Amino acid sequence: MPNTTRLYEPATVIGQNLDALWHIHNGKTFFTGPLPRIDRHQHGAPVFLAGIYGSFGLRIQGGDWVSCRTAVIPAGVVHELDIGGNPLTVFYIEPTIAGIQALIPLTRHNREVNGALVGNGGELLFMRELYEDRYNPHWNAEPLDDLLNYAKRRTDNALIDPRITRVLSLLSTQNEALGPLPALAAQVGLSTSRFQHLFTQQVGVPFRRYRSWQRMRLAIREIIKGQNFTTAAHAAGFTDSAHFSNDFRNTFGAAPSISLKKLARLQP
Repeated sequence: MPNTTRLYEPATVIGQNLDALWHIHNGKTFFTGPLPRIDRHQHGAPVFLAGIYGSFGLRIQGGDWVSCRTAVIPAGVVHELDIGGNPLTVFYIEPTIAGIQALIPLTRHNREVNGALVGNGGELLFMRELYEDRYNPHWNAEPLDDLLNYAKRRTDNALIDPRITRVLSLLSTQNEALGPLPALAAQVGLSTSRFQHLFTQQVGVPFRRYRSWQRMRLAIREIIKGQNFTTAAHAAGFTDSAHFSNDFRNTFGAAPSISLKKLARLQP
């Protein structure tokens, strides 16, 4: 396993380490905060990773450990992380706003490893400043939008089938109110099997996994607003906080208390 290397000293506020920073809004999920070793997990959306103060260890699909400063990992790809307690930026984008190609310009000097990109540079200063400056009253989520728009202009994003786009829109607004899968497939004029195949092909993960990802995003948003884990879990459609915690571990590779117990948030 590679050793993590710290190149910069983390900023402090009133002598304390900065809280974890979360932001979930308009198809973007952003987190920066100190993390320990993260077990095997996979996400429902493509993700950009950045070690804002130094390198971190990454193992993809059970391969060899590599040391890097940035990475772009497709939805559904199993990976592990060794951050050594240092802050890591994690930035997801939903297929409703862009595909994985929009994340690639955020990394530099990269190479392909087991289906993912690992790099030795990228948008590190931007992510570090965002993490350190979130207490500035003039700072809000606009820089993330600007960064993503800049990245999208530098790449060609494949269009998603309009039937899948319609389902993605429904999931983002009516996730728990949607009926069973066969009825939803029929609603967009597809058989169940054809819908499942097309959805996985276009989004990168099966429908049920992506639906669970949307439920997880909703629960985290409720916690960011100040709800406790139990209330947030029920609001998002989980049976209880234990169900939420179990799914969180499967999604992020660690217990929710590690990143959600002490947090700050960007104002949308």
